[in-house]
Amino acid sequence: MTFSADELEEGARVATGLEDFGSTYYREGLERTVESLNTEADLNDLGAVMQHATISNALIQRLKIEDTYKRHPEIDDEIVGGPVFIIGLPRTGTTALSQLVGADSQFRSLRMWESQQPTPPPESATEHTDPRIADAETGLKMMNDMFPLMKTLYNSEATAATECQDIMGMNFRTVHFDGVVRVPAYLRWVLQCDMGETYTYHRRVLKLLQWHCPPTLWHLKTPVHIFALDALVEAYPNAKFMWSHRDPAKVMASVCSLIQYVRSWSSDRDDAHELGAEQLDIWAEGVRRAMDFRKRVGDERFADVAFSDLQSDPVNTLQNAYARLGLDYTDETHRRVQDWAEEHKPGSRGSHTYTLADYGLTADRVRGEFAEYLRTYDATA
Repeated sequence: MTFSADELEEGARVATGLEDFGSTYYREGLERTVESLNTEADLNDLGAVMQHATISNALIQRLKIEDTYKRHPEIDDEIVGGPVFIIGLPRTGTTALSQLVGADSQFRSLRMWESQQPTPPPESATEHTDPRIADAETGLKMMNDMFPLMKTLYNSEATAATECQDIMGMNFRTVHFDGVVRVPAYLRWVLQCDMGETYTYHRRVLKLLQWHCPPTLWHLKTPVHIFALDALVEAYPNAKFMWSHRDPAKVMASVCSLIQYVRSWSSDRDDAHELGAEQLDIWAEGVRRAMDFRKRVGDERFADVAFSDLQSDPVNTLQNAYARLGLDYTDETHRRVQDWAEEHKPGSRGSHTYTLADYGLTADRVRGEFAEYLRTYDATA
């Protein structure tokens, strides 16, 4: 399969009967994505089908979102509260931390089922029975049946808090794409491109989601935010951050293991050492950018969360982070968070093994790249 931006757009139009994708900002990212898929990704047959479906859905959702705004322009008057963003290197407990916060009813979280299909806008009366929940559960079961190791690598639930990559992917500007397929030219571009409208569109989707389904104080999560915090804060001036920390030497082995597995679904190409060097460079750059941002804006927006503390005492660790950010930690919050922690103990989903050597890396090399980070934060566990 050869991908064509024009054909993908036309397919989305035919599927929806709609014409308007909104701002043309997305188009360059779409073209860069298509170019890398055609020239670099070495897709197998399954990979071609999967990537076609992913891109098509992003375009279909853009059309539906624009149509919803045209019919209900009052959505744009919505005010997005916060948000609190959970950031940090991948594999540092960001998912567990996000889902702990997601258990707190004062926050509005981005749930998997609605991130994949934001329209029609969810309604409070049916948010727990919406048919999109069953669709997402079916998709998760299919993924876990086809790729069973995923159950031990990443905790996904249809109704749980999920990452923002689907929303960012609607503009085709997200480092997450590199975690699914090998696209080095696209990655080089996305690390340097203008991310401003990616985040204003992100806010546009949140407005739609909260319109008939509050609360309006949001919490969100994805590690890739660390590459573009200036653009994020321009869109969300009141944003605060929980930053999770873990020894990068342990992080990088786990990151590479996850990406190697996920990429194997779409391509038969396997160069573990290339992957190791690539991921080390990417995430060291992300941390440098995040640290530079924090130096410029100050520590007041940030609460640091050590992976070891999150593993050993998640409830008190979260309570301390709330206190640092001036968030309300009520009795109901405590009960809900404690219930979630009891049901999701570390290691309850199994484990897998990996080493830095599998990816041509050593602990000294990794820690050398993150030397300033290690000097600054509690990231030893």
